[in-house]
Amino acid sequence: MTIAEIKQNIRDIKDFPIEGIIFKDLTTAFKNPDCMKFFEDNMYDLYKNKGITKIIGIESRGFIMAPILGNRLGVGFVPIRKKGKLPANVMEVSYEKEYGIDTIQIHKDALNENDIVLIHDDLLATGGTMKAACELVKKFNVKKIYLNFIVELDFLEGTKNFDKDINVSSLIHY
Repeated sequence: MTIAEIKQNIRDIKDFPIEGIIFKDLTTAFKNPDCMKFFEDNMYDLYKNKGITKIIGIESRGFIMAPILGNRLGVGFVPIRKKGKLPANVMEVSYEKEYGIDTIQIHKDALNENDIVLIHDDLLATGGTMKAACELVKKFNVKKIYLNFIVELDFLEGTKNFDKDINVSSLIHY
């Protein structure tokens, strides 16, 4: 499967979640087993030799590929969720998104200083959510952080939000 074929499986939804936004909907790619295999194989190849010990998925679409990749890498999965969704003691960060303010949380016992972490989300737009996720993960003083996206909207320059020592990779660019 090629990048062009993958892009044909991603639909645009105008004015979602608010007017003026063109939302890249990956659910249409997720239902295609060839796309899923492409995502899994390519992400595995990127990270198989990085010493990853935990993979974090960001709610909600980051929960789709992160556990799949975690299973393939033989590492644990950690969720970052919206406020009020995790049952134990949490740390949280609030941040501004393109269309409002949001808060994300992680369990206080999710990581430790020996972890090498891959944080995954489906799409990088302006980078606000992932920047907040990085802030949360840095509180654990982990050894290394990698960031991964299936899709990156290059024109929004979201990668500018991340520290230079954090490796960022995206499979598909618009």
